[in-house]
Amino acid sequence: MSTGLRRFREPAVPGPPVSPGARCCELCAEPIGERHAHVVDVGGRALMCACRGCHLLFTTEGAAMGRFLAVPGRHLYAPRLALSEADWQELRIPVRMAFFFRNSVLGRTVALYPSPGGATESELPAETWERVLAANPALAGVRADVEALLVDRGPDGFAGHLVPIDACYELVGLVRTLWKGFGGGQEAWEAIDSFFADLRERGQVVGGPAGEGGGGRD
Repeated sequence: MSTGLRRFREPAVPGPPVSPGARCCELCAEPIGERHAHVVDVGGRALMCACRGCHLLFTTEGAAMGRFLAVPGRHLYAPRLALSEADWQELRIPVRMAFFFRNSVLGRTVALYPSPGGATESELPAETWERVLAANPALAGVRADVEALLVDRGPDGFAGHLVPIDACYELVGLVRTLWKGFGGGQEAWEAIDSFFADLRERGQVVGGPAGEGGGGRD
């Protein structure tokens, strides 16, 4: 039996006391740092903080009968997404940015956008979304439940990011905690712009409508 699996079958060995407010793995209670991995509870539609051991355990296909899935670290970036303003209107997204992911429990793709109240779901026309995916094949291979296609509308068009699902909820947290008034405020927009700048830096550049490709760092 692997060490990771054994921790769910055997009594926990008492360790050093954990200071109040310290982050712990939500699967085994192991202390973890501020920067840590995540695991998706598929049935509960929950994102869970995980230690390295638990995260590695659930990278194995079929672990826990698929109930838990490790969030991967893949980042892809399409600077020029094949998406028109008319498409955006058809997708019924009323704001600048939204993310789309396949929910395996619901059996469909879900559209969400960050708002001061958290992640807000928008009804997604399936035919329009399939057309958008067909026009952007480099970003079509999004893994269900653990990855998302994050779309950002800028002055020069739309950019697409294939990212781990936890990155999307990081963006949701920024908007929820920093947004002020109707327009958001300077602090919120600076944080959002910094977030997308980091995604661009981290992402491997993939082809846009013309099929260009390039490199990036993981």
